[in-house]
Amino acid sequence: MVAAAWPLSAVAGLIPASLSLTLLAATLVSILVLGAAAVFFEHIRKIGCMHSLERSAVSDAFFEDPNSLNKVPCPSIFDPPEKYISLIVPAYNEEHRLPEALTETLNYLKHRSAADKSFSYEVLIVDDGSTDRTSKVAFKFVKEHKIDNVRVLLLGRNHGKGEAVRKGMLHSRGELLLMLDADGATKVTDLEKLEAQVHAFAQKLKSSPGTSTSSSQKLSDVEIAIFGSRAHLEKQALATRKWYRNFLMKGFHLVVLLTAGPGIKDTQCGFKMFTRAAARKLFTNIRLKRWCFDVELVYLCKHLMIPMVEVSVNWTEIPGSKVRMTSIMHMVFELLLIKVGYGLGIWKIYT
Repeated sequence: MVAAAWPLSAVAGLIPASLSLTLLAATLVSILVLGAAAVFFEHIRKIGCMHSLERSAVSDAFFEDPNSLNKVPCPSIFDPPEKYISLIVPAYNEEHRLPEALTETLNYLKHRSAADKSFSYEVLIVDDGSTDRTSKVAFKFVKEHKIDNVRVLLLGRNHGKGEAVRKGMLHSRGELLLMLDADGATKVTDLEKLEAQVHAFAQKLKSSPGTSTSSSQKLSDVEIAIFGSRAHLEKQALATRKWYRNFLMKGFHLVVLLTAGPGIKDTQCGFKMFTRAAARKLFTNIRLKRWCFDVELVYLCKHLMIPMVEVSVNWTEIPGSKVRMTSIMHMVFELLLIKVGYGLGIWKIYT
């Protein structure tokens, strides 16, 4: 004789009320976690898809010449170099800080060019969707110094510093490419420190036995990345910053170490130099568009076997920083994107 099945109500009656609530809460939490994970992985996948489209898209960007009113086609990082050095300046709402920094930069470049005829340069200001007079300020310098030396790239809407730097790098003409902030926190003369390291490292590669670098190879073809660093100023910064800012920064540096590994103490300094070959590999691979693209650069350098050197630079705190306390959380999220995106192979590294 088959026993009758127990009704669900009878079974439920045997489970204590506290246990029922615990099971219900655990189920809800599991659903929320799985839902958040699904959204997170879909976000990573979309970033990867967008990157693939950007790599294959033909650029229709151009520079505006305010003197002739002509449109100048943007060069490509895949073209042969036409200048010795390109300076890429990402700018977002920098109408007040940009003039002084550009004046100092261009005075230095003009003076050096006059003393050394082989020294050619360009300054590329990338307006990242500014809502103030940044573009007007930048175009005044184009009028004064001519479009062969100063160019403005308008992104239309705000994407983030990482995207502004990426666009500038991909449309530059230099053998060497230097990114520097629009506030002039690091003196432009410090580029000579980074430049010297590039030449020394390139010479070392050429003279090393067993390397594939020939003595006739151009500087632009050697893969080297030089990172400006404020690590030597850390003690002074710790003494002047509030305790909670120090706590957050220490925590951020720990997460950076776990994400990109050791090697570069100061990943966030906005003063970095790349040879054209290194920039070509790095900035055609980079995905992040805002805060932590610097950390992604370190990660990519390691996986693409691009040598890195860290060089101490002078740095001054300039009022008007756009980094806020809430930016730290966004940075941590981007570091997680790097770890998961590359770690699980969702983001491919192209060589």
